[in-house]
Amino acid sequence: MSSGEGRCERAVEALQALVRIPTVSHPDELDPTTFDALLAELEQRFPLVHERLEVTRVHTHGLLLHWAGRSSARPVVLMAHLDVVPVEDPARWTHPPFSGAVVDGSIWGRGTLDDKGCVVAICTAVEELLEGDHVPAQDVWLSFGCDEEVFGQAAPEAVRILTERGVEPWFVLDEGGAVAGGAFPGVRRPVAVVGVTEKGVTSLLLRAEGRGGHASTPARNGPTARIARAITALERSPMPASVPPPTVELFRRIAPHAGLPLGPVLAGAARVPALLVRALLAAGPETAAMTRTTFAVTTLQGSPALNVIAGAATAGVNIRVMLGDTVEDVLAHVRRAVGKHVAVEVVEEGAASPLSPYSTAEEGDEAFDLLERTIEQVFPEAVPAPYVMMAATDSRHFTAICERVYRFAPFRMSKAQRESIHSHDEHLGVQDLLDGVAWYRRLLEELPEGSPERSPA
Repeated sequence: MSSGEGRCERAVEALQALVRIPTVSHPDELDPTTFDALLAELEQRFPLVHERLEVTRVHTHGLLLHWAGRSSARPVVLMAHLDVVPVEDPARWTHPPFSGAVVDGSIWGRGTLDDKGCVVAICTAVEELLEGDHVPAQDVWLSFGCDEEVFGQAAPEAVRILTERGVEPWFVLDEGGAVAGGAFPGVRRPVAVVGVTEKGVTSLLLRAEGRGGHASTPARNGPTARIARAITALERSPMPASVPPPTVELFRRIAPHAGLPLGPVLAGAARVPALLVRALLAAGPETAAMTRTTFAVTTLQGSPALNVIAGAATAGVNIRVMLGDTVEDVLAHVRRAVGKHVAVEVVEEGAASPLSPYSTAEEGDEAFDLLERTIEQVFPEAVPAPYVMMAATDSRHFTAICERVYRFAPFRMSKAQRESIHSHDEHLGVQDLLDGVAWYRRLLEELPEGSPERSPA
């Protein structure tokens, strides 16, 4: 068997095995049986990773693995997470969500993209390098969380452990952007977007209360009516739109690859940001979300019965806070929009992550340049670019110990694949998985030398 065939078999079978173990995260509980099975499967599939790296259990089922390099001067952290979101309706899936079926050149199932594909690609790359007795130029840490999907405690615990050990990473790399095809109308090439910040997550509960009563004698302006008006008012009152510097740099890079009429608009984005804002707002929800703080009403609750008027009605609002906005700005905006007859309760609050350094036409950054160069080597068809990530990752906790926190999963993803994340029909191409392994391997091989040299044991 050739090395390429061996990589294919190892990576594909490992991802299939992990997908078949339903490590679903729930806010209030975690099924230890499934997570125990997953950790055992990881150890079986990647024996050298577990034998030669120092393994620390984090929180309940997270892992922190230390690979000693030739130098400890600029350690690197590679991240992924082991848990997945629930499957709402298995009948909507073309192939069963926990089957790991390989059909039409793709591996199908919950977690293939988010985020077991990255777990497998990282571990396969490290296992291959260990088989060749490779020693990285810098210390490498692998951080695999077990509760990312429920904003859990594994990542903060990993940060605490690294802090206790005096580890100050040169850069951290987590899931996030991808080699995205069809992300921008009129742009012919895929764009390999590397998140250099991510929106904050703030959740609110809108509440209206009243007397309630029998449905045969409804009164005007009851709790459900007030909640309905509040939701409509919030939708009609978006936060101001703008384009932060990473977005301007993103469009500067892709402008040469865009046809008319978008190309000239993107090329002039730095000079006329208002024009870029209008173009992004008009291009659809994926690009519009790049310009502002967004509000999504995700839960509704009213009366427990059809013939009972609700004594209280609530609406849950998930907010993604844009770089440049504060949580205080957002709360003030919401309270103005919904009015004084609806209470606003803060369930959780989080601002946008700090902006990590990235390269521009005027100035480079060594860590970002390394990511960019690796993208160009493995995905020559793609345009590398920084961007503001709209979802939340475990890496936001690592900004406390590292100024260079990046978010990029080295997989090609179509628009349909990106839409399948947290939805149905999530799948990852077999060749795309293998190219992801090659990307992590190349990144680890090309870590630059640092000083001081590690002392002999």
